[in-house]
Amino acid sequence: MPNSAKKPLVIVTRRLPDSTETRMRELFDARLNVEDKPMSRADLVAALKTAEVLVPTVTDRIDAGVISEAGPQLRLIANFGNGVDNIDLDAARAKGIVVTNTPTVLTEDTADFTMALILAVPRRLAEGAALLREPRHNWAGWSPTWMLGHRIWGKRLGIIGMGRIGQAVARRARAFGLQIHYHNRRRVAEGVEEELEATYWDSLDQMIARMDIVSVNCPHTPATYHLLSARRLKLLKPTAYIVNTSRGEVIDENELARLLEAGAIAGAGLDVFENEPAINPKLLASPRVVATPHMGSATLEGRHDMGDKVIINIKTFLDGHTPPDRVHPAMF
Repeated sequence: MPNSAKKPLVIVTRRLPDSTETRMRELFDARLNVEDKPMSRADLVAALKTAEVLVPTVTDRIDAGVISEAGPQLRLIANFGNGVDNIDLDAARAKGIVVTNTPTVLTEDTADFTMALILAVPRRLAEGAALLREPRHNWAGWSPTWMLGHRIWGKRLGIIGMGRIGQAVARRARAFGLQIHYHNRRRVAEGVEEELEATYWDSLDQMIARMDIVSVNCPHTPATYHLLSARRLKLLKPTAYIVNTSRGEVIDENELARLLEAGAIAGAGLDVFENEPAINPKLLASPRVVATPHMGSATLEGRHDMGDKVIINIKTFLDGHTPPDRVHPAMF
């Protein structure tokens, strides 16, 4: 049994599944965040000064300023999450620090949750459930004209971002009778289009103006910040719904709230927000909005799989090989 003092120092910024933390303690000199409180900027800087490997989560802001403070011993940032918009990839590369993430294992869970919101918003599911929980609800029984929503069968779904999650959403949506349309940086393979019976739009403006439901499934990058800007949101039909399980920064949240309040958009299903954990109070107050607290990938199975990927990436890297989930700035 090697001396634990010789194990590489791995600092973990948040509480992870017990199985992941236990395995990390077995393999590494792992310092865990048992209180599960977000690290301050000063704490992150201190961690980068001492750790050989940092394991942050998507809510830890590892910007250029933080990375500039990293000690020479820091060689790997193994992100616990698929998105890496919390890390300045260019600054990490300039410092010789490898970055990894946890792709693929969240695809099906996130797609499930996206489909749940696509169903919930037009059918007013959250609104109806909340009404029954009110201390003095006024439900008098079934009525042919009460709590009417809209069917989704036969409607057009516009997917923004046709990567792994976007395609998984499309497969589910087809089973519900939705017509699949999409906008992506690059057109997907012909075989994928045929399988999904998907229509490609090179113009995002033209696509969203014609959709009944828009699903945001692209990553947050400088190019996608406010991709759905005030101008673009105004292109949506007043009968359209928008669902976002990607990143809140992709949508101009204030303008979305204004249009919902004005009835210029029919409704929204939002699992992510522009200034998390702060949320525009108009969105929370709107009966047109189904809001959930960034739980699209929150399954026990998914979190365990993410932990396994983090460990594999660290172990592979420390063994002198290229980790399987290495991230390059060009990927985003």
